[in-house]
Amino acid sequence: MVGTMSAAAVAVWLGSVFTILSRSHADRNVYPSAGVLFVHVLEREYFKGEFPPYPKAGDANSDPITFNTNLKGYPDRPGWLRYIQRTQHSDGVLYGSPTAEHAGRPSVIEITAYNRRTFETARHNLVINIMGTEEFPLPYQAEFYIKNMNVEEMLASEVLGDFLGAVKNIWQPDRLNAINITSALDRGGRVPLPINNLKEGVYVMVGADVAFSSCLREVESPHNQLRCSQEMEPSISCDKKFRAQFDIDWCKISLVDINRVFPVYITRPEPGNGILPEFGLYDPPSETLMSRNYFSDFLITLAVPSAVAVVLLFILGYTMCCRREGFIQLVHHNSIQKSSKELRSMSKNREISWPLSTLPVFNPVSGEVVPPLHPDNYETTSMPLMQTQTNLQNQITIPQQRPSGDNYVMSTFRRLEVNGIPEERKVAEALNL
Repeated sequence: MVGTMSAAAVAVWLGSVFTILSRSHADRNVYPSAGVLFVHVLEREYFKGEFPPYPKAGDANSDPITFNTNLKGYPDRPGWLRYIQRTQHSDGVLYGSPTAEHAGRPSVIEITAYNRRTFETARHNLVINIMGTEEFPLPYQAEFYIKNMNVEEMLASEVLGDFLGAVKNIWQPDRLNAINITSALDRGGRVPLPINNLKEGVYVMVGADVAFSSCLREVESPHNQLRCSQEMEPSISCDKKFRAQFDIDWCKISLVDINRVFPVYITRPEPGNGILPEFGLYDPPSETLMSRNYFSDFLITLAVPSAVAVVLLFILGYTMCCRREGFIQLVHHNSIQKSSKELRSMSKNREISWPLSTLPVFNPVSGEVVPPLHPDNYETTSMPLMQTQTNLQNQITIPQQRPSGDNYVMSTFRRLEVNGIPEERKVAEALNL
């Protein structure tokens, strides 16, 4: 294919390839100062030209691109450096506040861009050379909590410049710098509900070279402290300079004078060489172990509780049988048992009034005595709804006087017994009715 191309076309093609490779592997150097906010924007437009052309149709400007950042040779970034990208169609931002401890040591950050439509990647390095200066950190530092901003919105140069301009207007310092920006979520805040355009909130720390102004000191007054304890807005005279763009929670403002903060030195032991001291040779236990005698364990587990139980049983028997109080209790219990048996035997022989359903029914016309509906030996489960008066068992005849004045006629009735005693008296009472 190269042989069929002209020399000029080959030169242009090689030049384009060299340009893409050189851009993808070029190192960018930045020089932030220790104690000053560092912000580096990963622009999507910058990486779009580094992806090779894609043969399929599609709008390259709308390709979703994400970034991955890490310290070269390590899986993550340095502790002071943070990264945020809200969506795949927005730019990524590296931000943080380097300290004097990192000064003089360049940090190489590997930035890998992923095209989510073509699955192509591009990579380049960002070399951060932290400069240490004597002017930083500034002695007077104030931290503001802005409720109506997200961290990526506050990191924009225009928004951050407007905020620093408002702070400089009420503070009037010679030097004013942003020291750090932290999302409220990193301070234990909650993710806001997706209603009414609520924001996460952001903490912004600024430093100056002059003492705090009287406006910033107003929040320390007892009146405003009382209103803050009651979750009410304090009255700050300079709040109107921020209200148009920034909603500041003045109860969460923090004023720090590092000249009054004394450093605390912690005495640490000298590190050793990592070799444990000599403890002699290892002496393992012998291979021939003596057998253990479990007779003492048996005595403790079974014999001792059994002996205690026997002693308690002997004491109880002596108290109940040999002592006067125990003997009286036994006699009383025996008398109660005898009385109960006597009452049960008397209840079997006593005469009680039976229900009407168990008494014989007397017919005044025929003089016949109908047997009861529920005899003692009758099963109620198989009892018919209506009983007939024929074929009655255990019937006896009784004399009955005729209406015409004759002597007597014999009538029959059923012989009933209750507890083995005939119920003839009940029949006689029924005839006298």
